Amino acid sequence: MTDDLIQEIRGETLWITFNRPQARNAMTFAMYEALAEICTTVPTDGSLKAIVICGAGGKAFAAGTDMTQFRGFETAQDALDYEAEISRVLTAVETCPLPTIAAINGACTGGGASIAVACDLRISSADLKFGFPIARTLGNCLAAENLARMSALLGAGRVRELIFTARLMGAEEALSAGLISEILPDVDAVMTRAGELAETLAGMAPLTLRATKEAMRRNRAVISVEDADLVTMCYMSEDFRHGMEAFLAKQKPQWKGR
Repeated sequence: MTDDLIQEIRGETLWITFNRPQARNAMTFAMYEALAEICTTVPTDGSLKAIVICGAGGKAFAAGTDMTQFRGFETAQDALDYEAEISRVLTAVETCPLPTIAAINGACTGGGASIAVACDLRISSADLKFGFPIARTLGNCLAAENLARMSALLGAGRVRELIFTARLMGAEEALSAGLISEILPDVDAVMTRAGELAETLAGMAPLTLRATKEAMRRNRAVISVEDADLVTMCYMSEDFRHGMEAFLAKQKPQWKGR
């Protein structure tokens, strides 16, 4: 476990907090691993009834993956292993036997947005900024499985438009699109409402909830597609290396398409 991810039991609810507010809760590899471990080992004996996932600091749920960790990528296998790990983490969240609530405030981008989509319920503060600005920042890509999960929730056209334009979706649009179920005025209201939702879920038949979420996941499941060539093309490109360093230096990247 890592200090950058805090877990706390409050009554029958497990609260998971991404705890890197100085970096807008950008996810480290250790944080991803800790999240997956919690979701796959959570007790199903009735002692816990729901999970709330949130971000510390009041400004972000999670602003993607910490880009400094990409500096160690040297081979295509590094990129493939990373996307496989992200897929494993998101699957762990999606298949967690307990219902999950993403209590979102502020920035919810990249890996953070993927985690939120993998949760069962999502509520947000009015200052939500949701999306995947990778075409403007890094020049990498999302794995096909991740895109399928996004498309099932938001529709393929909207997902394509969000990624192609690198724009961020606000709270009102997210509500109308079905991404979130409620807009709250601020982070305190979000956390209060998340606790109330967790208490509501605690009164429901746990096997009904578990069966429903798994059946819906199976309904979305498609034949696995091969995307290793696409992941390699992006992560091993000059553009990706340049985009990462430009972003960290707060400069605008100059894309070359190679």
